[in-house]
Amino acid sequence: MKKIAYMGAVALILASAGANAVSLSGQVGEHYTNLGVGLGTETSGLALSGNWAHNDDDGDIAGLGLGYNIPLGPFMGTVGGKAVYLNPNAGSEGYAAAVGGGLQWQVSDSFRLFGEYYYSPDSLSSGVKDYKEANAGARLTIFRPLSVEAGYRYIDMTGKEGRRDNSVADGPYVGVNASF
Repeated sequence: MKKIAYMGAVALILASAGANAVSLSGQVGEHYTNLGVGLGTETSGLALSGNWAHNDDDGDIAGLGLGYNIPLGPFMGTVGGKAVYLNPNAGSEGYAAAVGGGLQWQVSDSFRLFGEYYYSPDSLSSGVKDYKEANAGARLTIFRPLSVEAGYRYIDMTGKEGRRDNSVADGPYVGVNASF
């Protein structure tokens, strides 16, 4: 019976995500790179997302998120969570189960402002004291499906047991985004 329930839940997620757009993105900051993929991130309902961020000095993270988008007039609010694999250069590999959300404002057909924040305390992470991820920026659609964006990204793994903090990202970035 459990197997049927799990298969039904997966089928509902895939069916609701099937009508939503897929987006691919890449951002480059002074000391970091971030690659992302999303499914249903610009429409109401379920949204799946994933990202990988790398910093030569501070390590890597890889995250998989599940959120629910709620239309709020010209805004789109998102609540959700992320499962994040942590690989800091100073410290132990681990994981974080982060909760958070975001807000998007469609200013015009071609211009959008956005922001998001996710946090995982010590009790929901291993290898680090806590995990924080924030992103804010603006996206300009040049022509569908291509857009450019600029913003600020912050990804921090606070060290545990006397180990140093690892800031995978902490600064401005430029990037491109393609939505299909």
